[in-house]
Amino acid sequence: MLRPRFGSGARGTGIQTYVHFVNSPSPAAISLPAEPKPARRSLLRGALSGAAAVGAALAVGVSPASAAPRPRPRPGTPAEALRELEAGNRRWRTYREKHPDETRDVREALISGQHPFAVVLSCVDSRVPPELVFDQGLGDLLTVRSAGEVLDEAVLGSVAYGVLELNIPLVLVLGHQSCGAVRAAVEAEESGERLPAHIQYLADQITPAIDHSLEGDARVDATVDANVRLVRARLAAEPDLATRVAAGRLAVVGARYELTNQRVHRVD
Repeated sequence: MLRPRFGSGARGTGIQTYVHFVNSPSPAAISLPAEPKPARRSLLRGALSGAAAVGAALAVGVSPASAAPRPRPRPGTPAEALRELEAGNRRWRTYREKHPDETRDVREALISGQHPFAVVLSCVDSRVPPELVFDQGLGDLLTVRSAGEVLDEAVLGSVAYGVLELNIPLVLVLGHQSCGAVRAAVEAEESGERLPAHIQYLADQITPAIDHSLEGDARVDATVDANVRLVRARLAAEPDLATRVAAGRLAVVGARYELTNQRVHRVD
């Protein structure tokens, strides 16, 4: 049973694109709340510079940090978190990104703590950065990346930290089209050759997901989906996570990103 012992940290709450999502209802897309307008004092501080800005805030008994506007509301349930990811992916694949949560005020607010609404476990592939694929910004996602979404103690601990310590309501396992780690595992099994150094460990973890009913590129593609299902099932079976799933406080979902059209869709 995972019982990470991390230091006390800030606790948080908690695609239209598409992800193959696993074992979770597919919520309808929703409109994102508008970015909050900066408070009058924030505008005043922006017009000032250096010590003058600090002095102006102190003069009315408010520190610069406390005068900053709060970040946009965070999804608090698994369904809300999924809808936010769906909406962000829709913006990404239609070239209508908002690049949220990158302003000076957001950066300052994040100094005191983080409140991400989703853990995204994805591959290390440089073509699939979660914050871009879902059009999210600073403090929105807790991203954990390993080749082929392979699990080990460090990955498990990182996911558990997000769920147990930050109260994140959604874990998304994100595979992708043309995964090099999956192809390497498939080809190594077919040839019988061992891969260099630690890469063999990755192949060993992916091998149980290989779809032997298909051949060639079709086998690789099908194994991408099967590997997402396998990783998702392993995470959902972790006792501490399973307890939250059973209580409706957490969803562990599988999805896949298509390089050809930038869509994310569920993997069932």
